[in-house]
Amino acid sequence: MRARLLAFAAAGAATLLAGAAPALATTSAGFAPQHANHTHHANAVGGTFNQDGGNWSGWVSTGSGFSSVSASWTEPAVTCNSSNDLYAPWVGIDGYGSQSVEQTGVATDCSSGSPSYQAWYEMYPDSPVYYDNPVQAGDNFSASVQRSGTSYTLTITDNTAGWTQHVTKSYNGQNASAEFILESPTGAYPNFGTVTFTDAKVDGATYTGQNGVALDASNNSGSEDRTGALSGGSFDVSYVQE
Repeated sequence: MRARLLAFAAAGAATLLAGAAPALATTSAGFAPQHANHTHHANAVGGTFNQDGGNWSGWVSTGSGFSSVSASWTEPAVTCNSSNDLYAPWVGIDGYGSQSVEQTGVATDCSSGSPSYQAWYEMYPDSPVYYDNPVQAGDNFSASVQRSGTSYTLTITDNTAGWTQHVTKSYNGQNASAEFILESPTGAYPNFGTVTFTDAKVDGATYTGQNGVALDASNNSGSEDRTGALSGGSFDVSYVQE
């Protein structure tokens, strides 16, 4: 079990609503509100950049009062550039211009020298909580965050392996954005090729980019994430070497 992701949490760290409770963990390398502390590099392959996302790439819907967000993706096999590489596709509410985030996804960690995959949720600024269910490259995931008042239910399903985890937490979120994101807390992405988000929905409706911002993450390995256009609730994020 990798040291960066698996320091076991105390009992009662989360309330699981169905099935046996998995081993849970927290990590200091947390997923957090968007910050743009990188600059774009000249792109050798040409094309137009989206907004500089710092350590975020993907699509953000801005506004107020968001109550749900959901999407699916297939977890790619990655090539680690360094032991510092750490990234995750996730869906969530808040974090773009706010200091709260309610999110769930799958982290890929390269600290051992090879990629290791683990599903998680986070109610930032609390630390991430990791599930002990097996995850493999090529697994297809569906994830959602649903809010009722100050109650948030975060659900992630491995459609390939056939397991689901969900948790309900009370939280005073700002509900000011909804996201479909790739994030690297370390600012170092492995080469993930392309991640395709499908069936992206905000407040139950297919997301078409309304009140939206597309983000490109610049990172520490001489590469740039490139977020593609939305079509029918689907879009790609590609790893582009510069």
